[in-house]
Amino acid sequence: MNAVAGIGLRAPHLREIDRDRPALGFLEIHAENYLTPSSSLATVERLRADYRFSVHAVGLSLGSVDGLDAVHLARVATLVKRLEPDLVSDHLSWSTFGGRYFNDLLPLPYTEEALEVVTRNLDRLQEALGRQVSVENPSCYLDFPHSTMSEPAFLAELVRRSGCGLLLDANNIHVTAHNLGLDPRAWLDGLPAAAITEYHLAGHAVNETDSGRVLIDDHGSKVADAVWALHAECLARFGPRPTLIEWDSDIPALPVLLGEAQRAQAMLAAGGSHDARAA
Repeated sequence: MNAVAGIGLRAPHLREIDRDRPALGFLEIHAENYLTPSSSLATVERLRADYRFSVHAVGLSLGSVDGLDAVHLARVATLVKRLEPDLVSDHLSWSTFGGRYFNDLLPLPYTEEALEVVTRNLDRLQEALGRQVSVENPSCYLDFPHSTMSEPAFLAELVRRSGCGLLLDANNIHVTAHNLGLDPRAWLDGLPAAAITEYHLAGHAVNETDSGRVLIDDHGSKVADAVWALHAECLARFGPRPTLIEWDSDIPALPVLLGEAQRAQAMLAAGGSHDARAA
């Protein structure tokens, strides 16, 4: 896929996009919303004739010590075969244990043991799909004292061992860096540029607590200026990639989302300047 801007396809906009076919570089769906036959899946298949697609899973639980759920994996593989998207991705996280699913993308310690678990699960996933899968950096709210490597080092080694791609989310980097007291630009050092397949951009919430300000990755607002600036740094360092606007809570009218995508497209056209605006 060329370096174009797209949006996450969400239920409130499905009918409108199907009717009007707005100009967009691509659409992304969450795999778990389309694992069984439905009218929504039929709409997505119609849209597939006119749009490039990416499939973003949220429930494979790549960090699970139990391994991948065989039934869930088979359903995701069937969807990917059915849609033949340009990109497939999931998260550096876990969400299942002992057959129970948790409604969160839970963090991992960055240790050799965790690296072996994620690599093993990724190998199985990529073999089942017959293609490369990209892994998204998470938003973090705490760190583990027994981690033996940084998150970027963990991701780079995961790429080396598994051949996976990286989905680089600038909002998640910004949230993590603020919450853990890191330099977001230093966080980018050492990432394997050639492995980056896609960028994500989203909004976050600001929570004031007794111990200070905490950023929450809620995908419920426009992309913050600081995140646009960090995204410009990513473009300058790593070059253009397909860029997605995510908006999953307090979903606005479609023109608002399209405006964010137009800004991302303008940045791609302007070589990464975060002051760029769509005409």
